[in-house]
Amino acid sequence: MTSDLDRTSKTVHSSEAVRRLLAAWRGEIEARFVYDQLARRERDPRRAEILRRIAAGEATHRARIEARLQELGVPIPDPATVRPSPWLRLQTRLAPIDRLLRAREAAEDDEVLTRYGRPTGDPQTDAVLHEIRRDERSHALAVNDMLGAPAATDADTSDVQSRLDRLLQRETHRTGSGWVSDAIYGANDGLAAVFGIVAGVSGATGATERSVLTAGLAGAVASALSMGVGAWLAARSTSEIAEANIAQERQELEEHPAEEKEELSLFYQLKGLTKGEADDLVSKLARNPAAMLNALVAEELGGTEQGGNPWMAAIAGLLSTGIGAIIPVIPFFFVGGTTGLAIAFAVSLVAHFAVGAAKSLFTLRSWWSSGLEMTVAGVIVGGGTYLLGLVFKVST
Repeated sequence: MTSDLDRTSKTVHSSEAVRRLLAAWRGEIEARFVYDQLARRERDPRRAEILRRIAAGEATHRARIEARLQELGVPIPDPATVRPSPWLRLQTRLAPIDRLLRAREAAEDDEVLTRYGRPTGDPQTDAVLHEIRRDERSHALAVNDMLGAPAATDADTSDVQSRLDRLLQRETHRTGSGWVSDAIYGANDGLAAVFGIVAGVSGATGATERSVLTAGLAGAVASALSMGVGAWLAARSTSEIAEANIAQERQELEEHPAEEKEELSLFYQLKGLTKGEADDLVSKLARNPAAMLNALVAEELGGTEQGGNPWMAAIAGLLSTGIGAIIPVIPFFFVGGTTGLAIAFAVSLVAHFAVGAAKSLFTLRSWWSSGLEMTVAGVIVGGGTYLLGLVFKVST
């Protein structure tokens, strides 16, 4: 009887071990795909190399898992059966790299606890998963360092951080917001604004074809031109801010060289170097003013965000906003009255959902919740302006 119970217990433990190993195996394949894609997109050679090393580490984890599965007599599944979702593929190609990395590391923190942290009942499998868990934590530290998060290495870190904070308090740098997914956000603005105009004018005029068409076209043109000019100014402003920050850092280096050297040394100490090593590295960098300036800009400002080509930004903003803005107007080219309004309302809400879902490629939210949120916003905008138009209804 005891023997039968032992065999049953071992079978349960083995089944749990296999289930967890297979889940981890699929996760490692997907993780490697993500890091490989991000490494291809990353323009900074150092960061790209870190991402490639992490991807290689995920491949090593997969090999360990496969070895354990073979020991348990479980056939290795075909890797081709693990296919990242189309949405994940789009995110790895389009989403901001740093945002995707933070989301990926947050997800993997949860996976480490659920997939690798709990015992399976099989000591050998637990040992394999424990080793992978330790490596995943190393990956997280590497990513945090790459993203600029300080890694605590000893008891003196808090003192180093406080000294660095005091030095940075005397310096203020301006920051600009770059365009993330110009086309999607432009379409979002154009669609929402003109949908409100069309709904409001429809309520005020009884949705007469000519009135709504005229107002909608005027709103579409105004929105597109406004967004194009705004994109041009934003790109120019971002470049000017970057140039101003570099110029200010250059001035600080010329006027307070000792403090700037100490500041850079503290940054390196936060990354794990000893004070002697950091001071020695800074002394070598200080021999080349350009290299010293580049290092300070990279550590203190995280690099400099360039605004890109302002004309390209202007064209992208103008076209995307114009496309989004014209959607609610299209039905009124063919039909007016209640029918035209109903068609415009339906088409606009579908477009709202599509734009909201597309935004999730960059915000990394669930596509359906982002789309639904945008749809609700469209209902509020359209319904609110339509009711306002009814209140101020005019005779035609």
